[in-house]
Order: sequence, then C-alpha cells, then structure tokens
Amino acid sequence: MAEKKTATVVLFSGEFDKVFAAFTIAIGAASAGYETSLFVTFWGYKAIQKGNLTGQGFLGRMIGLMNRGGLNRLATTRFNFGGIGPILFRKMMKDKKVALLPELRQTAIDLGVHFLACKTTMDVLEIKREDLIDEVEDVVGVASLIKASQNSDLTHFI
Repeated sequence: MAEKKTATVVLFSGEFDKVFAAFTIAIGAASAGYETSLFVTFWGYKAIQKGNLTGQGFLGRMIGLMNRGGLNRLATTRFNFGGIGPILFRKMMKDKKVALLPELRQTAIDLGVHFLACKTTMDVLEIKREDLIDEVEDVVGVASLIKASQNSDLTHFI
C-alpha cells in the first residue's frame, strides 16, 4: 500500500483573508486525501484562540488587549475600513453561500486536519494552552514543523 501523502500549512498571519486561505487550502488538501497539518504561529494564533484576554505580565496583557484572538476579531489585509471590512466580507460570503471562518475551521477539524500551536509564540505572547480551542492537538516547537514540512508533499506558508 502506498504511503499517504502529507500537506503542511503554516499560518503566520491573523488577517481574515489569509486565515480564510489557510483553512481553505487545509480543507482542500484533507479532502484530496492528504494527511494535513496546520501549524499556527504568531499572529495566526487569532484563528485558534477562544477570544479571551491573554497575557500575564504588563507587556503580555497589552499585546493580549490590542491583539485579541477569535475568528470574529480578524481584520482584513486590505479594505479593512476601520473594522467594517470584515463585516462586509462576511455579508458578501453569506450572500454567495460561501462558508464563513467558523464553518471553515470546523470543516477542517471534521476532516481531521491536525492543528498544531507554536510553543515559542505562546511563550512570547504569554498565551496559555487553555486560551486555545480544544481541537488544537499539540503545542510544538519549530523542529516539529521542520520535520513535518521536510516530509510533506505540499507545504504552504500564509
């Protein structure tokens, strides 16, 4: 039996359109039969956070306050219009019957995409494991990402 193909998606950005792309690519790969991992680092954490305030120290709390996580708090790369952009994009997606970010994330979860969180980012931004959605499988270091991407048939960095 042939070895299963693998795909690795690295989500570095926490912007609405880039999170949409990462979820869509991960879903596409998983749907095509690839064993798919989504490695989330730095601002991409917004896509896997519950949305509660994070950080313990002064700087960590400030970052947590200014960069609160959760899929409903994502700005767009362009056309953000002071926060109205994501509202417009959600409406346009709904009107066109395109799945919204929470649905896309759930589809990725249902398809068995492995959500992996970057340990270094959690340390720097003072994010605790309990601040993340339950479906995050593991908190790993960059060595795990390197190993996964080295053995992957597909690797995408968003």
